Amino acid sequence: MQRPHSLSLRRRAWLALAAGALASPWAAAQDASARPLRLLVAGPAGGSADIVARLVAEPLSRELGRPVIVDPKPGAAGAIAVGELLQATADGNTLLVGVNSLVSEIPHIVKLRWDMAKAVRPLAELARGGLVLVAHPSVPAATVPELVAYAKAHPGKLSYASYSPGTMSHVLGVILNRAAGIELLHVGYKGSTPALADVMGGHVPLMFDGLATSLPLVRGGKLKVLAVSTPQRVPQLPAVPTFREAGYPQMEATAWLGLWTAPEVPAATQARIRAATLKVLADAALRTKLLETGFEAGGPRSTEDLARELHSDYERVGAVLKSVGFRPE
Repeated sequence: MQRPHSLSLRRRAWLALAAGALASPWAAAQDASARPLRLLVAGPAGGSADIVARLVAEPLSRELGRPVIVDPKPGAAGAIAVGELLQATADGNTLLVGVNSLVSEIPHIVKLRWDMAKAVRPLAELARGGLVLVAHPSVPAATVPELVAYAKAHPGKLSYASYSPGTMSHVLGVILNRAAGIELLHVGYKGSTPALADVMGGHVPLMFDGLATSLPLVRGGKLKVLAVSTPQRVPQLPAVPTFREAGYPQMEATAWLGLWTAPEVPAATQARIRAATLKVLADAALRTKLLETGFEAGGPRSTEDLARELHSDYERVGAVLKSVGFRPE
């Protein structure tokens, strides 16, 4: 005959095991949300994506109550960073900071193993910025109309750099050639840094570049800027006209840096991180810091709106590249 206290001990042990089994998913979720959030950066350290990621990381860490680590992964036009995101566990602890060109341009440039539009999902728009047409100070033009006139008078003499073939930095030159009836020769580089170095050195007279990387050089007098691609003039360069004002509305283009995730991450986790990110972006101090570096803080556009814009830009870039016979590497 079993003793009552022995039965009581066994029952308590069984209840403890059952409680542990029921609590383990909750505990695992708690452990996951307490781990550092890793922000992969689709670009090099010091590049536009890295700058924005580091500005956002600290306030996002405070908002989420967990460490946020910025991890640049340059190479293959962002495909290396995306590949690492897709290999990570889909628990929301690994996200990506990268420009919209990951979906709208890169698939036209690099042959990938996956459909980028389905492989990654935009969680939030972190920052927006246009491209600028910058020139070496020796270029005898201070405006786009003057540049067009000079190019027509000296056919085949002017070239322009892009930070990568097939990107908007390349495409805008193609559009200008077609719209103005000129022939600027394209010179593709692997990143803004080497391209800007050659423009500053006078080896290539022109470049279409992101505002964030060119702005310090413009302010330092090492480059001059002829126009911006945004719909309105930018507050960092209020005297510089837009391409629309210069007579070329078809060159209007805006790039945005986003926070991206793998679609398989649980919807509740995506929603929580998006809400925290939007709260961070509403902070006036952060918005001022972004402006100082050449960006406008992102807004609360829905993920559906971002996806529609990505598709539209993908179609636009593809049509231009196809017209000049561009082929992916």
